[in-house]
Amino acid sequence: QVQLVESGGDSVQAGGSLRLSCAVSGYTSCKYAMSWYRQSPGEEREFVSGIDRRGRQSYADSVKGRFTISQDNSKKKVYLQMNSLKPEDTAMYYCKADLCMTPLGSVSVNLWGQGIQVTVSS
Repeated sequence: QVQLVESGGDSVQAGGSLRLSCAVSGYTSCKYAMSWYRQSPGEEREFVSGIDRRGRQSYADSVKGRFTISQDNSKKKVYLQMNSLKPEDTAMYYCKADLCMTPLGSVSVNLWGQGIQVTVSS
């Protein structure tokens, strides 16, 4: 019943910006550590960015300095601010919940959104 829903994808010109959002829908008592992945046709899905239980951010080398990941205070929503977009950023972007944090403790999870298309034209 718990699902992740992405929004904010679009087609933009090189050098432009987009902000992706991913929200948890359905009832859950969890707060989440979350991450973003992307996949191009014929390519393997790759890690883009993540934010852990302490709010620490991590990034793939290809997006460092251009992308920023963040969460709201509920830790049920994650954002990816993408600046200085390049044609090679074109992909389907997926959000993922990695860890459920509750007052009783934390457990690993593996929840994926359906993906949202980002297209960057030259």
